[in-house]
Amino acid sequence: MTKILVDGVEVDVPGEFTLLQACEEAGAEVPRFCYHERLSIAGNCRMCLVEVKGGPPKPQASCAMSVKDLRPGPNGAPPEVFTKSPMVKKAREGVMEFLLVNHPLDCPICDQGGECDLQDQALAFGGDSSRYHENKRAVEDKYIGVLVKTEMNRCIHCTRCVRFTAEVAGTGDMGAIGRGEDMEITTYLEGAMTSELQGNVADLCPVGALLPKPQSFRARPWEYQKTETIDVMDALGSAIRVDSRGREVIRILPRVNDAVNEEWISDKTRQIVDGLKTQRLDRPYVRENGRLRPAGWKEAFELISAKRKASAPGRTGAIVGDLAAAEEIFALKLLMQQLGSPNFDCRQDGAKLDPKFGRGSYIFNATIAGIDQADAILIVGSNPRKESPVLNARIRKRWLKGDLKISVVGEKADLTYDYDYIGAGPDSLLRFIQEAKPVGKLLVIVGQGALSRPDGDAILALSAQAAQKLSNAEGWNGFSVLHTAASRVGALDLGFTPAQGGLDVQAMAKAGAMDLLFLLGADEIAVEPGAFVVYIGTHGDRGAHRADVILPGAAYTEKSGLYANTEGRVQLASRVVFPPGEAREDWAVLRALSAVVGHALPFDSLAQLRKKLVEAHPHFARIDQIEASNSGDVVKLAGHAAVAMKDAFVPAIGDFYLTNPIARASAVMADCSALAQGRQAQAAE
Repeated sequence: MTKILVDGVEVDVPGEFTLLQACEEAGAEVPRFCYHERLSIAGNCRMCLVEVKGGPPKPQASCAMSVKDLRPGPNGAPPEVFTKSPMVKKAREGVMEFLLVNHPLDCPICDQGGECDLQDQALAFGGDSSRYHENKRAVEDKYIGVLVKTEMNRCIHCTRCVRFTAEVAGTGDMGAIGRGEDMEITTYLEGAMTSELQGNVADLCPVGALLPKPQSFRARPWEYQKTETIDVMDALGSAIRVDSRGREVIRILPRVNDAVNEEWISDKTRQIVDGLKTQRLDRPYVRENGRLRPAGWKEAFELISAKRKASAPGRTGAIVGDLAAAEEIFALKLLMQQLGSPNFDCRQDGAKLDPKFGRGSYIFNATIAGIDQADAILIVGSNPRKESPVLNARIRKRWLKGDLKISVVGEKADLTYDYDYIGAGPDSLLRFIQEAKPVGKLLVIVGQGALSRPDGDAILALSAQAAQKLSNAEGWNGFSVLHTAASRVGALDLGFTPAQGGLDVQAMAKAGAMDLLFLLGADEIAVEPGAFVVYIGTHGDRGAHRADVILPGAAYTEKSGLYANTEGRVQLASRVVFPPGEAREDWAVLRALSAVVGHALPFDSLAQLRKKLVEAHPHFARIDQIEASNSGDVVKLAGHAAVAMKDAFVPAIGDFYLTNPIARASAVMADCSALAQGRQAQAAE
């Protein structure tokens, strides 16, 4: 640690700290445009100037100078830095004056107005007039995709977007062409960006040059009601802020959570906003003469009750979808138990995950933050770039630090980092286990592409053997399952898998297997004819098309609910707006339905339901904490006897942008999907 004086305040900081970081430790505010904590240092905006006592007789860029570069004062006194001296004030005013030379004065019509760094810093650190009266430079707007709108006249060449696409996203989509006054930021040939994280450049832009295109001219920042919640588009559970106006969700932004998503979110998380209000189910429906027609709640419930009385408990089943919260899953399980049915399952894709092996057999044991400590990574049957882009960016971040060997068994795809391709199927995995040498901390990431097949339990066992045999770090559990469904870990924690003698998803979906089948937001399966299907969900998607009765539910932004992410971290989603029309929260629908069928559930409010849930599963009360798994679970799993097939692993996600009912209802996601498919077709030619 090094002592340093900042405006007379003494602080102890590491020598590797930049002066800007040291100033912040001392509580001094230092303006900046190009500097960002998670990007490399560019040092090109010069707004963060400070005065260094004993240094050169000119202001220094605090982002590009380290504390260890400072010279001590007389008699070994700590080095001194000033952030408010007349020299600094005059220098910052000069820099701001230069930045505004070509910047258009269009704040009243700029979407960034009200949350613009340039606007705020011009007020706080700029002068009251300009000496420049020449014509401003004009730059043509660029097409860089359907998600980001450009107003390049406003660009101040901070290069944050360039560094983000090169370092975090790993696609290198953006760059600078020209020199001096002719310099422009672009995608070179003005093509669409290819990253699944491209929307983050709009958050990074300190001016109004890059803006979220779908939300342009929708509202001003001060009009929003801001709600902190979590994302359910994948199993990562990214921290997000949802901005709404009235009863409409307008935009979704990331929140900082270093343990999960740092401060990035995927494009699907950010831009499914229009899907939340399109193709919504806002009233009950019943099927009559082969067609669905609107009905009242009473009529729909009575129809279900009559069918339930005519169905044997063994021919009644329930399937939970990928976006359900723990409360409604718990309520549905209670209802099925009271009906006497053992047929319930949460694994729509047929993944061979089972709570009987212990919690450590189906969570990301190394934790997301633990990726930063890995010495080697083995990816089995997964494409993290599609299944969890933010987690993939974390793997890339660790890879950029160096001294990391990544091996892949499965699909050979562009993951934005280099890796050794071992092979396509179980044979390659077995050979790797037999031939590879142990390393310190081996992280084994098992994807749903390896588990959603008949021999998924064998692949799970082989992956556990790899984690056991090839890692020799004390106290390290590198066996990690990467889920694609936000509800999956929570449902497995609640034991929503077939009871003794019960049928799984594939068996329940077969023709004639069930008389009565409840689908709680289950849209990724095809139920064959024969069963009377009750669909509780939000959109007119696959589940609703198959349903005989539709009961409208609430989307994740319309209810408060508990989720457990892929690492087992319990998270709380908050209600942002109310459900449309006659739609109700899913737990309330199930409670009302249970009374009609003669098996009333033992709660009348969400608080009572959550109390019952926590009594049965106490770890759901520990919000934002990970319940530690038993390391013996992986040992037990590794000893599981099963035979693997020779077929190559098939990716769990074919189209990143259309993985759930909300995304499939979004016009923006449809445009993104069309662009991605066009690129794939072009690459295949």
